[in-house]
Amino acid sequence: MRHLIAASLVVMTALAPALALDLDFSAPEPGEEMQGGATTHAKLLNRDAFSHPSANMSFAKEMDFKIGNGFFRRLWVTAPSSTKAADGLGPLFNARGCQNCHLKDGRGKPPASNDEDAVSMFLRLSIPPQNEEQRALLESRRVNVIPEPVYGGQLQNFSLAGHVAEGRMVIEYEEIPVELSEGEQASLRKPAYSIANLGYGEMHPEVMISPRIAPPMIGLGLLEAIPEEAILALADPDDADGDGISGKPQRVWSLEEDRVMLGRFGWKAGTPSVAQQSAEAFAGDMGLSTPLVPLNSGDCTPAQQACLDAPHGGDPQYDGYEVPQEVLDLVSFYARNLALPPRRDVADPQVLHGKRVFHESGCAACHTPSHVTAVLPDRPEQSGQKIWPYTDLLLHDMGEGLADNRPEGAASGSEWRTAPLWGIGLTETVNGHTYLLHDGRARDVLEAVLWHGGEAQAARDRVIAMPKADRDALLRFLNSL
Repeated sequence: MRHLIAASLVVMTALAPALALDLDFSAPEPGEEMQGGATTHAKLLNRDAFSHPSANMSFAKEMDFKIGNGFFRRLWVTAPSSTKAADGLGPLFNARGCQNCHLKDGRGKPPASNDEDAVSMFLRLSIPPQNEEQRALLESRRVNVIPEPVYGGQLQNFSLAGHVAEGRMVIEYEEIPVELSEGEQASLRKPAYSIANLGYGEMHPEVMISPRIAPPMIGLGLLEAIPEEAILALADPDDADGDGISGKPQRVWSLEEDRVMLGRFGWKAGTPSVAQQSAEAFAGDMGLSTPLVPLNSGDCTPAQQACLDAPHGGDPQYDGYEVPQEVLDLVSFYARNLALPPRRDVADPQVLHGKRVFHESGCAACHTPSHVTAVLPDRPEQSGQKIWPYTDLLLHDMGEGLADNRPEGAASGSEWRTAPLWGIGLTETVNGHTYLLHDGRARDVLEAVLWHGGEAQAARDRVIAMPKADRDALLRFLNSL
């Protein structure tokens, strides 16, 4: 691995001038329309815009992508079943298949009302450490949180017949008006979360809950391929340069490497790799075991004995797992190779003006526009690509407004990973909505910007105060990504 990182840094050094900020803004930067480098597809920008394979994928690998897509779309069933390759769901779960949450490989959303079941959104659960053993476990980074002792790491709102679902998420919104320049008005909806119909008794009195919508799947393999050194070079945890931005890396336990690694995936960067993210979703969301997370009962706890005792789909022909290694590898390959769509209107004067506003407002201090991926001979699609994700993959304090007050690993209750912006302008095309942020509270891009606080407060205030023409240009630029 060291020689691969060294090779990638040589590539980065060679491309350093291309990574420099073009202060002219009179024309697009070279390759800017190819957000995912050579992986960027050239297909129609319709509902399937997030579901195409890396454009540079060899014909021989296309079958693996299609088979991985089949498993990603699979609806799992109750065990025991005659379809042994697809049984083992639950007994407690949030969805029957990956595609149910990541519809069209895109972004989830909150339920339209409290009468509607949440499918692409759920609640994370944890408690503060209760003793020295739990504190030591957190400090070792072998776990990111201490799960709620009865309900586990997330609230599962569905169950198999004969079992009781854990509960139902309830959301109440309060509208908060925001005055913008030139008499323009905006409104933010502030959510409050609670849980109804608890199926297994009261929760721990110190329980912490955090809502999460399913993020889009595009470009995951490219984010995984950014050299760790490049991400760490952007970190400034003590704000040594005094710019008010103090991004810090997340550190989490790798189930694949059996060591602490850089966290990259999830709203608080709580997972180090695409494969681990996939395995933990199989377990937590669907109650399915994999070699990385070999829990046939998923997130069930000792307080849920009926769940632990229920039949499962682990079978000797699949090494005792419900999702064997070959299937996990295919799903991970599929997830790594969901291609980015191309940018739109990169040379449009208003878009270019919006790009200037984006940089001058300070947004690029966290939403780092471009990176160069490592040289990876075993993953040629992602190898040595100039990409434009608009993220530094670091944790930043986003202020009280967005705080979930639930620490996760190195992330405090107000820190979040900088979300990649690529593809944001096609959310409505792919998913039929424009809900953004970790819990979908923002109803459009402007609301998402206005929720920024903490390290982003100064940038947010500039957006509020700027002339309407500049603000419109900024939104036009963001929606071109």
